[in-house]
Amino acid sequence: MLTNLLLLILEAVTGFFVFLLLIRFYMQWLRISFRNQLGHFVVTVTDWLVKPARRIIPGLLGLDMPSLVGALVLHSGYLTIAFWLKRFSFGAHAGIAVPVIFAIAVVELLRFSVYLLIGVVLISAVLSWVNPHAPMAPLFNSLARPFLRPFQRLIPPIAQVDLSPLVLLLALQIVLMLLAWMRVLLIPFIA
Repeated sequence: MLTNLLLLILEAVTGFFVFLLLIRFYMQWLRISFRNQLGHFVVTVTDWLVKPARRIIPGLLGLDMPSLVGALVLHSGYLTIAFWLKRFSFGAHAGIAVPVIFAIAVVELLRFSVYLLIGVVLISAVLSWVNPHAPMAPLFNSLARPFLRPFQRLIPPIAQVDLSPLVLLLALQIVLMLLAWMRVLLIPFIA
């Protein structure tokens, strides 16, 4: 009981920071201005990890690698603690536990990224119908546009209704299924 409570709190806290680090990574990758409420919040909450990491981890091809590596290290640490608290024995070959936990963390970060994109696409679609001039609408549109654009080229609007978000959401659900399958394949290596 106490272990489950501790895991819940640990998962909530690390998940919160991992999502914010991923948002920071994607906003910089897509060259989206941080001069908005969400941008200021993300920078303020994640600077404690990203600023020191920048001294060690350089950017790569314009990508904010300290944010991405920070999210990966944070989630790998969470997974290690979670598996330890759940009494995983790490199998007969404890030496492969570290690479497997790292691989699971990569799969989980991809899963978090997909959930983040699902949220961005849904918020962008709702704002386009309800309040296209909302202060945060340009931010969500800028985050969603690069992922929607390939589908918009293939699927023309029907009666001025853009169906590309629906197709993208379906594709993202398929990606989530594949990521869940990959995670299931990795777990036996540390059980």
